Amino acid sequence: MEKATFAAGCFWGVEAFYRQVPGVVDAACGYEGGHIGEPTYEEVCTDRTGHAEAVEVVYDPTKTDYAHLVDVFFANHNPTTPNRQGPDEGTQYRSAIFFHSSEQERIAREKIAALTAAGRFKRPIVTEVAPASHFWRAEEYHQRYFEKNGGPNCHIAPVGEE
Repeated sequence: MEKATFAAGCFWGVEAFYRQVPGVVDAACGYEGGHIGEPTYEEVCTDRTGHAEAVEVVYDPTKTDYAHLVDVFFANHNPTTPNRQGPDEGTQYRSAIFFHSSEQERIAREKIAALTAAGRFKRPIVTEVAPASHFWRAEEYHQRYFEKNGGPNCHIAPVGEE
């Protein structure tokens, strides 16, 4: 199994769409990229910890690959809005790819370059590409939130469509 970590706004929806990807074994909500240990949701929401709401994806590389997971990432959020997704605003909602290897970094940067060259988005992509540091799993009530509480019926967008 391998790991991939993505931040694309509120982690509930991100977790829900990655759980639908064939080859994904698990997806968990949490916090990545900040400067304090063991952050809580309340602390992250202050926009002072530096963490992004992120999802750690565990996947079987014999059934899906990292490049496909990056494609799913770009197909399911707006990577051109700094520190914002929909109504959610703050650095905790930034678009970010936290890579676990130099190969993941290369793939992420190549995907951004290809999307930019293709003019896929009307504005520049602002997705942060940074090394994964420590993924802090969010409180249990955030895990599988939509399954437990109902909510938006998240469906992954076909790759290549906005």
